[in-house]
Amino acid sequence: RVFLRVGSANYFGTVYVNGVKVGSHEGGHLPFAFEINDQIKWGAENIIAISVENTLKPERVPSGNMPTRTAFDSLSSTPRTTFDFYPFCGIHRPVVLYTVPQTYIEDVTVVTTIEPQAQVKVKVKLNAAVDGKGSVQLKGGKAVLTADLNFSDGVAEATLIVPDAHLWSDKDPYLYDLTVNSNDDQYSLKVGIRTIAVDGGKVLLNGRPVKLNGFGRHEDFPATAKALNLPLIVKDYQLMRWTGANAYRTSHYPYSEEEMQMADRQGFLIIDEIPAVSLQMSDTVRFPERLRMCLQQIDEMIARDKNHPAVVMWCVANEPMPAGISVGASGSGANDPVYEEENLPGKRFLDAEIAHVRELDMTRPVTIVTVGGGPQNWMEQCDVICMNRYHGWYSLGGQLDKARQALEAELDQVWDRFHKPIIMTEFGADTVPGFHGMPDVMWTEEYQAEYVRFHLEVAAERDFVAGMQVWNFADFAAVQGLMRVGGINHKGVFTRVRTPKMAAHVLREFWTK
Repeated sequence: RVFLRVGSANYFGTVYVNGVKVGSHEGGHLPFAFEINDQIKWGAENIIAISVENTLKPERVPSGNMPTRTAFDSLSSTPRTTFDFYPFCGIHRPVVLYTVPQTYIEDVTVVTTIEPQAQVKVKVKLNAAVDGKGSVQLKGGKAVLTADLNFSDGVAEATLIVPDAHLWSDKDPYLYDLTVNSNDDQYSLKVGIRTIAVDGGKVLLNGRPVKLNGFGRHEDFPATAKALNLPLIVKDYQLMRWTGANAYRTSHYPYSEEEMQMADRQGFLIIDEIPAVSLQMSDTVRFPERLRMCLQQIDEMIARDKNHPAVVMWCVANEPMPAGISVGASGSGANDPVYEEENLPGKRFLDAEIAHVRELDMTRPVTIVTVGGGPQNWMEQCDVICMNRYHGWYSLGGQLDKARQALEAELDQVWDRFHKPIIMTEFGADTVPGFHGMPDVMWTEEYQAEYVRFHLEVAAERDFVAGMQVWNFADFAAVQGLMRVGGINHKGVFTRVRTPKMAAHVLREFWTK
């Protein structure tokens, strides 16, 4: 059986083999595969063609070319996105031609627990309703553990108990080798034994509190745009470790599988996010189509990334935009009952996404990332509160003393209402590299450094803040507009070519203590 697998084609990809359409896939940043046996000419030359289009449409996820003005229009002009990064079109990740036996291992799910004994639960699914036998093996250190698999209707499960298990963590990312065998097929993957949980105001990794300090990031580089760039992945992980970071969010789409594998090996904690960025929640007419797409993206993301120990949280939306919000909103009035009632349709949309995640995976927390001024009741179903806030930039710009007070007040108010861990998943200030000033006015490196400093100081005073993730790791390509000098978002603490700004040294000062 012959398959063609596309790692990512943004936004709508269609595969042809010898002029015959095999299938189409909607949505970028996630893989898809088609069986192509019927279209192959054996013993002859074959032509495989893939078309990709990325027209910005209101009903797509993410959306563009909205027929009415949106909250984001004041920041952007060309192209008319609802999001603040450039919508590069194309095949961004590897295309692979591969074969499998007639009856093959279609899916493997690994779940680990560490109490009372370290256990690895393995669920294996074959592609057909067949019975038979197989085996599973776990190797690591001096341990070699095996168990039989007895398939019934193509499904088998086994549990391995690991004595003196070497746990995976951000400080010690130990990986075991897991191999699954069926009658005709074999599949191997790396496994990390770890748990992730929430208790009060803390996120617990293997039962111990952990802070998810790091960045929002983008797959972006001048020479390659969003295409897979393996040397850049290595460089970026070195730079993140240099700052002392241990975490990041895949803003605003799932990153490459090579990134996930690197995170497993390097011990980074990932908030994995579908491409549902800036969902326009006042546009209820398009809710059914957008929700269908979001649920598909959730299915595909969890199916691809569920076995990575580095993935510790699922995120189903970034900055969903309610009715009646302004981009500069500081959070004031966000907990107003009338405002929350007006935006209940958006809450039901987000709650449906969260419930769908929990149906697929109960082993990880789930969240949405909220925008400043958004309805606070949208956070109710989240296990962890994730907030994007720009006190001192989009609101109270140039007034860092007042911005600090606003941040303190909002963090305390949100904690008092929900009593859940809070991660600041975005805070940042645009900074032109090499632009300095005394006094430290906006757009200077000095201003960004002081902006980052006061945020980290405020977080350090609050045990319920479970992580600080700066926006952004590096400058990246955005849309053209009055707010984006040269079409670049300059909130990176590194430049687009990865040289550090002053703020990178501030992070290193705090995170490597």
